[in-house]
Formats: sequence, structure tokens, C-alpha cells
Amino acid sequence: MMLAGFFFLLVLTAVDGQPSAAMCSYQDVLNYLNLTSSNELFSMTRPVKDYRQPTKVTLEVLLYAILDVKEIDQTFVPYVWIFMIWHNQYIKWDPNKFCGITSVSLPTEILWKPDLTIEEMTEKDKAPPSPLLIIHSNGRVVVQNDQVLVSSCRMHVYKFPFDTQSCTLSFRSVVHSVDELQLDHKYSSSEATNWSREAMRTQYEWLFIDMTVTNKTVNTFGMQQDMIIYTINMKRRSVLYIVNFLLPVLFFLCLDLASFLISDSGGEKLSFKVTVLLAVTVMQLILNEILPSSSDKIPLIVVFCIGIFALMMLSLLETILVMYLMEKDSASPDSEADEDQNLSEDCNKHGKAKSQSSEGEKKKWSQCACICDVPAEETPNILLKSSGSQLTEESHDFDRLSDELREGMKILTLLLKSRKEEGKPGYWTRMTKTINKVFFILYVIAAGLFLLCMCFSWTHSHE
Repeated sequence: MMLAGFFFLLVLTAVDGQPSAAMCSYQDVLNYLNLTSSNELFSMTRPVKDYRQPTKVTLEVLLYAILDVKEIDQTFVPYVWIFMIWHNQYIKWDPNKFCGITSVSLPTEILWKPDLTIEEMTEKDKAPPSPLLIIHSNGRVVVQNDQVLVSSCRMHVYKFPFDTQSCTLSFRSVVHSVDELQLDHKYSSSEATNWSREAMRTQYEWLFIDMTVTNKTVNTFGMQQDMIIYTINMKRRSVLYIVNFLLPVLFFLCLDLASFLISDSGGEKLSFKVTVLLAVTVMQLILNEILPSSSDKIPLIVVFCIGIFALMMLSLLETILVMYLMEKDSASPDSEADEDQNLSEDCNKHGKAKSQSSEGEKKKWSQCACICDVPAEETPNILLKSSGSQLTEESHDFDRLSDELREGMKILTLLLKSRKEEGKPGYWTRMTKTINKVFFILYVIAAGLFLLCMCFSWTHSHE
């Protein structure tokens, strides 16, 4: 009987003990650790029992998205996840005594946290940080937080829009030296790159290449500190810039080449070239709003625009020169026309002189008629006198007529020559055709060589 009662008592004890083991809570763990918000042991100082022992912090960064890259402001805006892991020597419990509880989440204000800062950060994240952290039974503390960082980044736009940018995020402690706080990373550069590439959600106009992780010791105000640098390498997607900027400028160059088919006689060619030149100027103003003014080298795209602008300006100056020469050539026919007018006036004068000489002959014949009416005894003497004077006057008249005919022939030959020369182009007009041909050939050669040099510079030059 007593043996049966003893076994019955053991069964009751076991049945009563099962519910007590199943009723574990997180608060039991906190009570065991005496972890409260008023306990300064956990929140005031570094969690080490010997101050000479440094706190080792493992830092991991995951690039979740590239939100913006502002060249003119030289800022880089990424969306990152930051993981920090360190060991707290005051936290430790046996999970078997607390129903297998291995981790507990706590408010971040209760425990001490590393005072890490990002050197490149120019604006704090407006979103609130994560309110919780996780403690593990072996004393490990894990904090994970997502942030939108606005950081400074030195932009190298020499090969814009075919450029590759490298922006860094440098983590270090604010007040702790390397003897007190040591930074380390668990994942290598290739693992961090693959991890970020799998988690990447958006890349804006950039293509994420890789992310490198380096650890070094720096001297900050005479104090040695550990620093972890995450370098994010990315390449610009240049298709839209090619379609929206480079190709239109090339099209303007082609239009300027096509303007050589327009006649130089009118002002249409000059106005067309000026319009194309103004269009390139507008493209340069748009480019000025994109590129930063603090770059060490002149970007190749600026050289490209200036070269195209210079070629078009030379073409415009050549058109102005050609129009000036043609205007000069058109001024010489006007003087020739004045000479023709003078010649015609001379012809009119000579015609009047001829009419006057014919009138004189009529008077002479009327005098002869008067002689015929004279009496018979006076006629021989009168006839002799009149016939001698008449012969001398007629010889002089024939000489004058021959001279006038020679002058008339000269005038007619000059008029015929001037009429023939009106149909032929002038000297400067012929010269302008030669100038246009030579300049067009040189223009095409110069434009081709310039474009080849630009392509070579964009593909082979180093920033």
C-alpha cells in the first residue's frame, strides 16, 4: 500500500510540474537578468567587465536601392539596411531553464549601442529608427535599421554620359578609440555584392556594378579609430542621353552640312545657319544645368558641344564671306551699266550732230537754187566761186562723216561686248564657287576627324 501511494504521489508531482515548465515568458528572462529601464548597468557604459577589453562590433550594409544621384549637388541618395552585432558581457542565460527561449526583443533605449556615424552623410534620415533590438542567450546583441542616406559623393563627370561613379559610406565611432571599439565585417566584398544585387529594388538611371568593403585605422583629431568603408560602384545608363542630347546635336551638324545646297544669292542660307547655331546654344544651356561646375577637367561632352559649335560658326563666317564677295561682284555690273548709259548718251549726241549736218547740206542746196536765178552775165564768176567753196566743204563733211562712223562702230562693239558679258558670272562669283567647294571638303574632313577623336576619347580615356 505504501509503495502504491508513493508512485501515485510521484505521478501527481509530474502532472503538476508540466504546466509550470510550459508557462515561461520573456519577462522571466528579463527578471532573471534584472534587465530594466532603470538599471544603468546596461545603458550607461560599454558592456564589458574589464575596461581594457575592447568591444568588437560587426557591421554589415545591404544596398537596397539607389534612389538618386545629383551631379550638380554632388550627392548620393541610397536606401540601405544596416546590421550591427556586438557582445554584451552582462547578458547570458540558459535557454533550457526558460523553456528554450534563445532570444528576446527589447526597446533600443534600454541597452548601450555603438555610436557609429557616417562621415559622408550630409542630412539625417527623417524616418524614425527601428524601435527594437534583439538579445540572444549567449550575450549577442543585434540591431538592424533601414535608412535613406543623403551623402556627399565626389562626381567624376569627365566621360559623361558614359561615366562610372564610386560613392563611399565610411562608418566610424564618434568618441571611442580603437582600444575601446573595434569594427569588423563578416561578409567579403563579393558576398556583399551578391547580397545587395539580390535585394536591389530600384537603381534609378544607374546600373549597380559591385560593392567593396575595406577596413582601416584612421587618425581623427589625434585619436586612432577603426573605420569600415563601403564603396558602391555604379555605371550610368547612357541610352537616354544619347537619344535626347548627343543625336540631336549631330542632327544639327548634318543640317549645317546640308545648308551648303542652299543658294548664296539670297539671305535664306544665312538665316538658316544662324537658327541652327542658336539651337546648339540651347543644348549647351541644358547641359550646363546637369554638370557640376567644380569638376577638375572639362567634360568630354562639353568639348563635343564646343567643337560642333566652332564648326558651325566657321561655316557661318564662310557664308558671310561668300555673300560679301558676291555683293562686291554685283557692284561692278552697276558701274558697267553706268558706262553703257554714257555710251548711249554719246550716241544720241552724235545723232543730233548728224541731223545738224544734213540741215547744213539743205541750206547749201538752197543756195545753189538761188544761184540759178542770177542773170546770165553774172553766172560764170559766181559758179566758179561757188563750185570751189562747195568742193572744199563737201570734203570736210565726208571726213567728219567717216570719223563719226568710226566712233559709232566703236560704240556698237562696246555695247555688244557688255551685253555678252552680262550673261557670264563675274570674277568674285566664280571665286565663291571655288571657295564653297574647298570649304565643304575641309568641313567634312574636320567634322569626321573630330567625331572620331571624340569616340576614341569616350571609349579609351581614364577619368
